Amino acid sequence: MHTLLLKKSPFPEVTMQEIVQQIKGKQVAQKKFPFLLKEGIIFPPQLNLEQSSSEKTAQYKSGILKGKKFIDLTSGFGIDAYYLSENFEEATLVEQNAELLKIVQHNWTVLGKKAVFINEKLENFLNENKKNFDVIYLDPARRDENKNKVFLLEYLSPDIIEIQEKLLSISSEVVIKLSPLIDLKYLISVLPHIFRIEIIALKNDVKEVVVFLSEKKSGEILCNCVNLETEESPFSFNFGEEKNVHADFAEPGKFIYIPNNSVLKAGTFNLLSKKIGLKKLHPNTHLYTSDNKISDFPGRVFEMEIIDAKQIKKKSQYNIISKNYPLKPEEIKNKYSLKDGGENYLIFTQSKKGKIILKSV
Repeated sequence: MHTLLLKKSPFPEVTMQEIVQQIKGKQVAQKKFPFLLKEGIIFPPQLNLEQSSSEKTAQYKSGILKGKKFIDLTSGFGIDAYYLSENFEEATLVEQNAELLKIVQHNWTVLGKKAVFINEKLENFLNENKKNFDVIYLDPARRDENKNKVFLLEYLSPDIIEIQEKLLSISSEVVIKLSPLIDLKYLISVLPHIFRIEIIALKNDVKEVVVFLSEKKSGEILCNCVNLETEESPFSFNFGEEKNVHADFAEPGKFIYIPNNSVLKAGTFNLLSKKIGLKKLHPNTHLYTSDNKISDFPGRVFEMEIIDAKQIKKKSQYNIISKNYPLKPEEIKNKYSLKDGGENYLIFTQSKKGKIILKSV
């Protein structure tokens, strides 16, 4: 890419920077949103590509929402809006970056999809708007004036805490995409109208925490944990269930279970044990066990046996997992002179009786 930038553009009306931008855009699209790999599509600068949702997470969210009028108040490159508006009769996209909105409008024309495009700051739009919507969607900017990452809602742009009542006055449902690092208890404390939370992982990498607000909220808050592009089952629960649940403990049985990262993010370690019928190894070890295999577990399942450290042969190859154990995987690898990878696993962990090593069978 750097070499290309030093060359002269073969097209008088197009700069080499613009050509490189399109090449980079196609490279990102191949992994992140392949539906845009069509002739005539224009890609925005790198930062806009990085800030966009992936096609997979947008598709998942689209299956949750439906109605007549949909509006995305922070549309960006429009990936979420493209999919989330599928089950609506009308779509409106608000974006303050005029050049970015032109690109989105062009691409939607190429893709044969219609919408109302509004180049306006969100705050100005809300002050002037007279319409109601079935669903409002927002993906607030998570960087401050110095480009540092921020997480608390009052530091986002827009300030969600400040505008939540205004949003709910013009829509029966407000959906907000947030950082995967956001604290769930904090969210519930500052957003009283939450009725649903989605923790969305893609191949075990938590990408988004999405909250759903409604003035008609009643009862407990539903939380749904999913791990897209895997065969793992989703895990759903109501907030408040965990505090009254106590896990049962046992030494390792025939099968060991490792929850996926969307479940770990939810923090319902005892509830997971009770709901699925598994026993924990230790209060601080989020590993579970059973003698009979449970196939619909939201995570990985291994058939394992306890071994002694003396049974580990030097220079053998293993995938090393360390959970509630003093040494990190890299330190374990060096201590036992092991190679990474292969089909076999070693888990270094603790049960209530103390430190143990588990080997896949």
